[in-house]
Amino acid sequence: MTRKRRRLYVLLLCGLGLGTATALTLTAFQDNLVFFRSPSDIMAQTPPEGRAFRLGGLVETGSVVREGTYQDRPAIHFRVTDGAHTIAVVYTGVLPDLFREGQGVVTQGILGPDGVFRAQEVLARHDETYMPPEVADALRRAGHWDPAAGAPPPAAQWNTLNPAAASSFPAPPLPPGGGS
Repeated sequence: MTRKRRRLYVLLLCGLGLGTATALTLTAFQDNLVFFRSPSDIMAQTPPEGRAFRLGGLVETGSVVREGTYQDRPAIHFRVTDGAHTIAVVYTGVLPDLFREGQGVVTQGILGPDGVFRAQEVLARHDETYMPPEVADALRRAGHWDPAAGAPPPAAQWNTLNPAAASSFPAPPLPPGGGS
């Protein structure tokens, strides 16, 4: 075997090894990806069974029910809405301090076969003017906010939105420093 041929084989083996390592890495990343979905997205296309994803929107006013405990942890039922559709959520654990009705929330978990989202983690927004980018995008897609008409409506008004009147809501005040 010539020296050039040996180099070619070594180069091909290295390329094959690198390609295999890349494919395995990408497969591992794909299994760990968590996609964001709004209630409207879930109604339009049900996610694969057993696949974890993030559900985001507004905690529907009047929907929070605290039901005793499960395995010594508080059990909470509530609904998440994007103004067009609503998904029931069950969470066992301590909620963040900023969690309340009428506020933006992002939950991570799995949609059960009964249509109830079983959250493993609940994230609440951190101030009066913050809106998670995913939630703002969901409001745009649901027709509740037109970016050309100004800032998104305040979170406290999301569950009372009328798509035809969504642009009539006043813009929320800018945070100190101009919001940039």
